[in-house]
Amino acid sequence: MPLYLTEDDVAELLPPAAARVAVEASLGRIARGAVDNPTRVRSELPGGVFAVMPCVDRELGYAGLKTYAWLPGGTPFLVVLFSIERAELEAVVEADLLGQRRTAAASAIAAQRLARRDASTLGVFGCGRQAASHVVALRDALPAVNRVLVHCRDAERLAAFCAAHDCEPAAPADVGACDVVVTATTATRPVLHGEWLQPGATVIAIGANDLGSRELDDEVLARAAFVCTDSVEQARQEAGDLAGVAVIHELHDVDARARDDDIVLFKSNGLAAWDLAAAAAVVTARRARR
Repeated sequence: MPLYLTEDDVAELLPPAAARVAVEASLGRIARGAVDNPTRVRSELPGGVFAVMPCVDRELGYAGLKTYAWLPGGTPFLVVLFSIERAELEAVVEADLLGQRRTAAASAIAAQRLARRDASTLGVFGCGRQAASHVVALRDALPAVNRVLVHCRDAERLAAFCAAHDCEPAAPADVGACDVVVTATTATRPVLHGEWLQPGATVIAIGANDLGSRELDDEVLARAAFVCTDSVEQARQEAGDLAGVAVIHELHDVDARARDDDIVLFKSNGLAAWDLAAAAAVVTARRARR
């Protein structure tokens, strides 16, 4: 019988460490050519957008999709998994928290591969759920991090976020001068300026996934010696931050940074392959308890 797994189930069965294991394995399968991950399809809704993200992961044994409706009243997310072997519906998984954790997991993997080994400061632009997930995931992935500086436009939200996550409120330039800098905002204009970046910085940009929005100014791209993303094809359609960048690598092909003083950038748009992998991990964990 197909499973229906709720947000509470995901919270219990997919801790951040498990999400990272699932996403890292997914990247390995992508590198081996075992995954078909077409780009996201969007359709307009009154006041919002409906999106479908399909994927086939032959090694994992699932075909499926992530889908969501971005509406003024909220944004429900679902992942649907079909068993390739049995030709059956395996599970429907509520996927708001799952999306947060798989995105943060991918960023943590990027940071492990790209950040300097001695990176000790983390800067975060944003005070939302993705920002919170990234603080947790990056602290775990980068043991040398001992300070987390955060900036967002709302002073009350910033104070509450820092109290809840043991972070320091900071000015934008100070956040931008950290060893690892995350932009996790809904901004349409740049929040991170390249002049703030220090040699050896790693930038992880996860917001602004349409061509008309940007979190990074031109100077960030001008100073970046190395740029990678999750899918070049999807980035060409969605990442205004990477418009005009000629050479873009993909995370599944990246092992480590070239030089310690290089500024490197990972732009994340999010892959359905990660959602399938994370949802499959939730299903496996649930079935193991029966």
